[in-house]
Amino acid sequence: MTQPILELNNIEKSFPGVKALDGASLRVYPGKVMALLGENGAGKSTLMKVLTGIYSLDSGKINYQNKPVSFDGPRASQSAGISIIHQELNLIPELSIAENIFLGREPTYVFGGINWPLMYQQADRLLARLKIQHSAKQLLGSISLGEQQMVEIAKALSFESKVIIMDEPTDALTDTETEALFAVIKELRNQGCGIVYISHRLKEIFEICDDITVLRDGKFIGQRSIDDIDEDSMIEMMVGRRLDEQFPRINYQHGNTCLELKGLSGSGIRQVSFHLNKGEILGISGLMGAGRTELMKVIYGALNRDSGEVYLEGKAIHPCSPQEGLALGIAYISEDRKKEGLVLGLSVKENMSLSCLKQLSNGPQLKHGDEIIAVEDFITLFNIKTPSREQIIGNLSGGNQQKVAIAKGLMTRPKILILDEPTRGVDVGAKKEIYQLINQFKAEGMSIILVSSEMPEVLGMSDRILVMHEGTISGEFSAEQADQETLMACAVGKKINEDAA
Repeated sequence: MTQPILELNNIEKSFPGVKALDGASLRVYPGKVMALLGENGAGKSTLMKVLTGIYSLDSGKINYQNKPVSFDGPRASQSAGISIIHQELNLIPELSIAENIFLGREPTYVFGGINWPLMYQQADRLLARLKIQHSAKQLLGSISLGEQQMVEIAKALSFESKVIIMDEPTDALTDTETEALFAVIKELRNQGCGIVYISHRLKEIFEICDDITVLRDGKFIGQRSIDDIDEDSMIEMMVGRRLDEQFPRINYQHGNTCLELKGLSGSGIRQVSFHLNKGEILGISGLMGAGRTELMKVIYGALNRDSGEVYLEGKAIHPCSPQEGLALGIAYISEDRKKEGLVLGLSVKENMSLSCLKQLSNGPQLKHGDEIIAVEDFITLFNIKTPSREQIIGNLSGGNQQKVAIAKGLMTRPKILILDEPTRGVDVGAKKEIYQLINQFKAEGMSIILVSSEMPEVLGMSDRILVMHEGTISGEFSAEQADQETLMACAVGKKINEDAA
C-alpha cells in the first residue's frame, strides 16, 4: 500500500472524568478516501481536534508527510495543508464567496490595501475547478447550502490542502447536491488528495470510500478495505454487537383521533388536511423544501397560520407561540438541535428541564430535588453518555445531544410529540435506541409525528405516511402500501394511481 500522507498513532486524550481517546489511530493515504466511523462519542471529533491542535494530546504521535508534527491550532494545520470542513459551516452569508474563501488572508498590493481583482480572479479559478456556476462576487447567502459546502471545499483548496477532512458533509444536502459533492471528491482523489470522510450514512461509505477506520469508545478497532467488508460487519465493528433489526416497529391498537387539521395554510404550506390517531406514528416524507418543517412549526405555533383549523382532542386550538404549543401538550423536537433545540453553554440538567420549569416550580421557587430526579430518570431511560447531569451539553457527542433534546420535549408530558429529523447525525447504535424509545412512547398511547428525509426510516417506523410536495400533501399511504419508489414519485409531484397504491 502507498505510504500514508498522514498518520495518527496510539493517540490518548483525557478530560476530567472521561478518557476520550485510548490508543486511537488513523492512516490517510494520498489519492484515497478513508471513512472514519464510530458511534457518537467514539472519539472521531476529538481525534480531529487533536490533529488540528485544538486539543493537545496526552500521548501518541502524529506524522505528516513522513515527519513528526504538532500543530498549535487550526490555522497552523491549515497552513500546512490539512483542512477540515465541519458539519456546521464556518462561513459568513453577508460576505461574498471570494471574501469567505480568503477571509483573513486576502491578497494585497505592495503598499497595502486588498487586491480585489486578484482575489476575485483566484476565487473564480477555484470555483471553476469545482464546477460551481457562480461569480466569486456573489453573496454567499444567496446560494444553496450544497453550494456553500462547495465554497468550503474551495477554501480548503486555496490552502493547497493535501488532506481534507469532511465531517458529515451531506447532512443537509439534496440528492443532486450530494451527487455533485461526490463528483468533487472523486476529482480531488484523482488529484492525489487524501480525504477523511466522517459519516453515519453507510450507503455513502460504500459509494465513495476506499477504506474504513473504526473507533469505539476512543479505541482503534480496525482498518479495512471497503471491498473486504459488508454493512453488517461494519455495524458490528462500530457498536461491538450485531443489530438484529434496524427498524423495530411494533403493532399497537390505535385510539381515537388526537389531532386534526382542516385546510391549514400558513408560512410555506397551503390547504393541508390530515388526522393523527392516539398511539400512532405518522410519518411525513418529502424532499427538502417541501414544507415539512414549516407545517410542523405552524401546528406548534412557531410560524404564523393564515387560514384553516387545528383540532386537538376535538377542540379548536390556535397556538401563536411555541410556549402556547407546549402548554397545549404539543412538543416539537427541532431538526436543528444546536440552533433551536439546545443551549450549548448550559448543562445537561438545565437543557433537559428548560421546557418544564413551570411544572417543576412551586411558585417562584424551583423544586431542585424534583428536577434532579426527573433528569436522572431520563438520563437512565435514554442511556445518555455523560459524566454527570452537570456536564455542559456542548461537550457531549451529537447522538447524546439529540437524546437530551428529545428528553427535553418529553419532560413536558406531551400529548403529541413531533420529531423533526430525530436521527440526523446520529450513529446506527444510537438510532436503534431512539427507535426503541419511540416505540415505547407509542405503546404508552402517545401520538407521534415523525418527519424524516431518510425513506427507510419513514417506511420502517411509521404506521401511516404522508408525502409533501411544494407545501401540500401529495399522497397518503399505509405502511403496507408504501415503498421508496411510490414515496419518491409523490415527493416530486407525480400523480399516483390510487388503485395501484
